[in-house]
Amino acid sequence: MKVLLREDIKGVGRRGDIVTVAGGFARNFLLPNGKALKATDSMEIQAKDMQRSRSVKDAKDRDAAQAQAAALAGAVVGITARAGGAGKLFGSIGPAEIVAAIATQKGIEIDHHKVVMDEHLKEIGSYPVSITLFDDVSADVTIEVLAQ
Repeated sequence: MKVLLREDIKGVGRRGDIVTVAGGFARNFLLPNGKALKATDSMEIQAKDMQRSRSVKDAKDRDAAQAQAAALAGAVVGITARAGGAGKLFGSIGPAEIVAAIATQKGIEIDHHKVVMDEHLKEIGSYPVSITLFDDVSADVTIEVLAQ
C-alpha cells in the first residue's frame, strides 16, 4: 500500500515521502495514529511541499547542532555522586544525569535520547561519552564522576 508519511518513521521513511508499506502496517498503525495518509495521484504536490519544508527545517536544525557541537567539543563535565570506599557508586549515572549536568554547567539543553553510552557509569573516574546532536553532527564529552 502506498502512503504519504506525515512524520519521520525509523526504518520506513521521512516526513513527506511516499513509500510502499505492508497493508496491515498501514491499516493498523500508520493510518489510525495519524502518521500517514493513503497516497493518491494528487498527493505528489503535497509531498513535494512537505519535503521542501523538511529540508528548510533540517538546515536550521543542523546549524543549531553544529553550534552546540562546537560549544561541547572537548568539554569536561563533572558529576558528583555518593560512592563507597572502593569507588563504586550507590546507583549509577545515566543519560538523564549527564544531560542535567551539561545543562547546569554549560547552559546547553540536550535531549537525553541523544546521549550515546554503552552502559551506565557505576564507578568513580573519567569516561568519554558521545552526544549525537543531528544525523551526522556529534560531540565527544568527558564525564568526570567524583565522590560526594
